[in-house]
Amino acid sequence: MTDALDRDRARTVPPPVAPEHAAGAPEGRRAGPAQLGLLLAGICLPVLGSTLIAPVLPQMQRHFAATPGNGVLVPMVLALPGLFLALTAPLAGFFADRTNRKLLLLTAMGLYSVVGSAPLYLGPLPAIAASRVLLGACEGVILTCCTTLIGDYWSGARRAKYLSLSTLASSLAATVFLALGGLLGVSGWRTPFWMYVLPLLLVVPMARLLWQPPRTTSPGGRAALDPLPRRLILVPCLVTLFGGLFFFLLVVELPFVLDGIGIESTATVGAVGAVMALATASGAALFPRLAGRPARVLVPFAFASTAVGLVVVFATGAVPVVVVGAVITGFSTGLLLPTLLVWAVHRLGYTQRGRGTGWWSCALTFGQFLTPLVVAGLSAAAGGLRPALGVLALGAAALAGAVLLGQRGHDEPLTPAADHASGDPAGLSAR
Repeated sequence: MTDALDRDRARTVPPPVAPEHAAGAPEGRRAGPAQLGLLLAGICLPVLGSTLIAPVLPQMQRHFAATPGNGVLVPMVLALPGLFLALTAPLAGFFADRTNRKLLLLTAMGLYSVVGSAPLYLGPLPAIAASRVLLGACEGVILTCCTTLIGDYWSGARRAKYLSLSTLASSLAATVFLALGGLLGVSGWRTPFWMYVLPLLLVVPMARLLWQPPRTTSPGGRAALDPLPRRLILVPCLVTLFGGLFFFLLVVELPFVLDGIGIESTATVGAVGAVMALATASGAALFPRLAGRPARVLVPFAFASTAVGLVVVFATGAVPVVVVGAVITGFSTGLLLPTLLVWAVHRLGYTQRGRGTGWWSCALTFGQFLTPLVVAGLSAAAGGLRPALGVLALGAAALAGAVLLGQRGHDEPLTPAADHASGDPAGLSAR
C-alpha cells in the first residue's frame, strides 16, 4: 500500500526542479520585467470583452430596434465572450500542453484583433453576435497561455507574486476599460471596437521576447503529457466556480444597490465603484505576503470576510455603510482570486499546467457568467436585491466553513518554504 501511494505521489506531484523547467529559457536568457509586462497585458485583454462595450449597449439597442430578437441579442453581445471563454479554456489548456504555447498565443492574439474589431464593418446584429463567440474563444486561449507562461517562467515566491499581479491587473483594467468605453461611446456605439486593434501592437514584442520552454517528447515525436491529477485540481476549480460568482457580485450589482437607496448620480456611483476597485487591488497586492500559508486558512478567511462585507451592504441603506461593506467585500475578493489561482496550479508540472490553468479559467469565468442569473433568481425568491445579498452572505459563510472542514490535514503552504529559501529553483526568474 505504501509503495502504491509513493508511486501515485511521484506521478501527480512533480518534483520542484523538473528537467524541462531547468532548461526553460534559452541559454543566457532570464524572464524579467519585459516578459512579465507582456504577459500581464495579454491577461488583461479578456476584460475588454465584458467591460469595453457595456456603456454603449443602450445605443446598440436603439440602433438595432428593428432587428427581431434585439432584446436578447444585444445583451448577449456583452455576455457571449465570457461564456465561450469558459467553454474553450479547457481545450486551450490541452493544446497549450500538447503544442507550442508561444505560437498558440501569437495566433490567438492576431485572431483576437480581427474578430474583436469585426463589429466596425459588420452590419447585421446576428453576425456581430457570432463574432463575439469567436472573440471568446480567442480570449480563452490568450488567458490560458499567458497565465501558463507565468507559471513556466517563474516559480516559488515569484510565481505567487506574479500570479497575484495578474488578477490585480485584470481588476484595474476592468475599471479603466469601462471608463474608456464610456468616453469612446460618445462618438457612436461602434467607436469602442477600435480598441480591439491595439493588441496587434503586442504581437511583435511577444514574438521577439517570449519563448517556448523546451518539452519532453514521446517516441512518436509528440509532446509527452503527464496525466492531470484530478484530485489536486477538482476541488480548487469547484471552489473557484463560487469564487468567481462572489468576485463579480458587487462589480455587477453595486450600481443597482446604490440606485435602490436613492443614489442616481453616475459620478457618485463611479466614485464608489472606484473605491471598491482600489480595495480589490489592495487585497490582491497583499496576497504575496500571505502565500506562505495554506489554502485551508486563506480561502476560508477570504470567504468569511466576503460574507461580512455583504452583510454590511445588506444591513442598512446608509450610503457610508454601504461603501464600507463594498470596501470589505472588494478587499476580500481581491485576496480570494490569487489564492484560488495559486492553489489550483502551484503543484502542477510543466506538462500539466496548461490544462490546469484552462480548467481554472473555465470555472472562474463560468462563475462570472452565472452571477447575474443567480442574483436575479435569488432576488425574485427573497423579495429584492438586498435580501438576495443577505442570502449570498450566508452562502459565503457556508463556503468558508466547508473549505475549512474539507481541507483538514492539508497544511501545505501555497508557496513552500523551500521555494523561498532557494529563490527560484527553475532558474527562470529575473535577475
